[in-house]
Amino acid sequence: MYARGADDNKGQSIMQAKAFETMVQTGTLPCNVKFMFEGEEEIGSSSLVNLCQTHKDLFAADIILVSDTSMISKETPSLTYGLRGLAHIEVTVTGPNRDLHSGLYGGSVANPINILCKLIASLHDENNRISVKGFYDDVEAVSKQERNELSRAPFDIEAYKKSIDIPGIWGEKGYTPSERTGIRPSLDVNGIWGGYTAEGTKTIIPSQAHAKISVRLVPNQDHFKVAELFARHFQENAPEYVRVSTQLHHGGYGYVTPTDHIGYKAAVHALAKVYGVSPIPFRSGGSIPVISNFDKVLGIKSILLGFGLQENAIHSPNESFPLDQFFKGIETIIEFYQEYVRNFKSAS
Repeated sequence: MYARGADDNKGQSIMQAKAFETMVQTGTLPCNVKFMFEGEEEIGSSSLVNLCQTHKDLFAADIILVSDTSMISKETPSLTYGLRGLAHIEVTVTGPNRDLHSGLYGGSVANPINILCKLIASLHDENNRISVKGFYDDVEAVSKQERNELSRAPFDIEAYKKSIDIPGIWGEKGYTPSERTGIRPSLDVNGIWGGYTAEGTKTIIPSQAHAKISVRLVPNQDHFKVAELFARHFQENAPEYVRVSTQLHHGGYGYVTPTDHIGYKAAVHALAKVYGVSPIPFRSGGSIPVISNFDKVLGIKSILLGFGLQENAIHSPNESFPLDQFFKGIETIIEFYQEYVRNFKSAS
């Protein structure tokens, strides 16, 4: 299937609905089910968070099953048990009160784009660690045992580079590529603009320069606190001849599913039965901000049973979802329901 959202996340949502439909039609649905669809996941799900706070009875459940994640490959199924949090920050550097002629003012007036570039360059140190003061204070070190378990996932660095056509790997010193995107925080400039960018030339010193920055967080980090740390960093490092402002657009907390939870164990069983091999535990580098709110506000754990693949190119042109993954997903979800209810009854 090729379409925007074929994998992320219309295809996987339909997969959940078809699994439910199959169980209803065959008389094998073992429990009551509530469906919840919302369209704000990519902008933080703020409306849904408010609904969870004001209508807890409506959302009451024993477990939440979410298919909005991926697995390592068709041959190597994996089960996501961790998500990173997110803080999306916009920074604006303001210089003169209007665009100026670069010939008449160049050399005497600071260029906001030049200053913004220096500020962005100051966000990482020589080891590619984020250099914002206090940023790592709440970052919990992952145990050696968990890192060893995560390292079971196969990773071909040459295939990885070839798949996205890059000459080399970049990242925080002391961690593997998989660890950098799973158990460590990261920072990326998503866009930068200012001045004249149309066809031809226009010799100006722009009045303003802007950048959008996304910061992926690990579960113990607070996105509001992180936004404050970044605002302070920009203010303290900006020269006196420009003004700097920041804005937190949206954010969310990270999340980790307890691997001893009966829901997680049921998902492991279901994947092993359908794929013929036990899944590898996996921490995703992505974020689903509302998942942590389900835990914090509703007190309900979420199982992240997703079937996307790297080659599906989510958020890109020609996003896709293989039909065999779609149908295996339906089978796995059905098996999850059966196993979860069996375990739930045994635990009760």
